[in-house]
Amino acid sequence: MAELNKFRLHAGDLAPPFALPGVDGKTYRLVDYANDPLLLVVFWCNHCPYVQAWEGRMIDLGRRYGPKGVRVVLINSNDARAYPEDSFESMARRAKEKQYPFPYLQDESQEVATAYGALVTPHPMLFDGQRRLLFQGRIDNDHQHAERATERYLERALDQALAGGPVHPAELPVAGCTVKWRP
Repeated sequence: MAELNKFRLHAGDLAPPFALPGVDGKTYRLVDYANDPLLLVVFWCNHCPYVQAWEGRMIDLGRRYGPKGVRVVLINSNDARAYPEDSFESMARRAKEKQYPFPYLQDESQEVATAYGALVTPHPMLFDGQRRLLFQGRIDNDHQHAERATERYLERALDQALAGGPVHPAELPVAGCTVKWRP
């Protein structure tokens, strides 16, 4: 697990801008979400077993919370040369196969991951309407077995934010595969 003292952004910090290509052929920018009450940015990839284990739950969250005003974007910042499963073409296949209900973006330069301080995949970060960080942490407390999860951290944060109250806890250690940085 990545420790809290390694986070670059903390509660109240602004989301860094981005302009990234999506697997659907469009370019997505932070400003595109200016009118959405909440934005969930999740650093993601194809090959990580943690991502694969949480993938169905993330898709479910996207489908359930999208109609409530939560916009979700997945960003893959991994070095695709070293990890071909994380290539843009593989991303497009996976998004289509799994029917992602949200954009899947590539951060080939890794500048966005650096600006956000992404540590692992998955690394979810929830931002309010002013794009201030409300929450970052794990999706839940059992990546391997959805039925055994007793703490649904991300879902609780989404519910708290949608209710207009504070999100507590605002930070939890993240668990996953390290971001695969280019040499």
